[in-house]
Amino acid sequence: MHPIHLQEKDQFKKLFEQEGIDSLEDRMKVLEAFFQTERHISEIELFEIIKEKDADLAPSFISDTLDLMCRYGFAHKHRFNNGVIRYEHRHIGQHHDHMICTKCNQIIEFKNNQLENLQLQVAATHGFHMLQHKMEIYGICTHCLKRRLSLMPLMAAKQGEILIVRSFKGGTRSRMRLMSMGLRVGDRIDVISNLNQGQLVIALDYKRLVLGRGLAEKIMVQPLDPEKGAA
Repeated sequence: MHPIHLQEKDQFKKLFEQEGIDSLEDRMKVLEAFFQTERHISEIELFEIIKEKDADLAPSFISDTLDLMCRYGFAHKHRFNNGVIRYEHRHIGQHHDHMICTKCNQIIEFKNNQLENLQLQVAATHGFHMLQHKMEIYGICTHCLKRRLSLMPLMAAKQGEILIVRSFKGGTRSRMRLMSMGLRVGDRIDVISNLNQGQLVIALDYKRLVLGRGLAEKIMVQPLDPEKGAA
């Protein structure tokens, strides 16, 4: 176990004894399993790890222990864009932010001192004293970008993507309908929302267009390359 985790484990035991929290031995098992992970983990994932170690602990007990760990500063709770609650280690005096891939859900931790200082400056400019903050950047990771098809139906695009319309599929009626909405080959569009159910909303020249799933499948688009203009 990492030296800082041994120190945290000792603090955990002393603090929980001091506060009179019950089932300390079993709660230590939860903490030890949690410290053996170096990623953002869900309750279900932690339960499976503990189960593999032959520790017979109820999911409700693990959930309660995680809540206590967050309350006393041993863990952070996050609910990223996909809605799943995940936990990560919280080490005193350390801070980082997150980049989340909307395709594979990979979570990348990063720290940038210039960005941290800039946030303090912005807050001070507005006469605001910042106590804490979090930054979550959503996008597509390098691995998923490499695997991504250069041409795809609009329905497969992710919320927040900037795309170029390359062609229309389907019959004359579908093409005429799209053109009547103001959509043309070569247009640059922004995906405002795509929840993989129901309608999709895009922005075109500061206008919002609402498309049904069937129609969105007929629009072939290409992700915009921020460096080259188009993929």
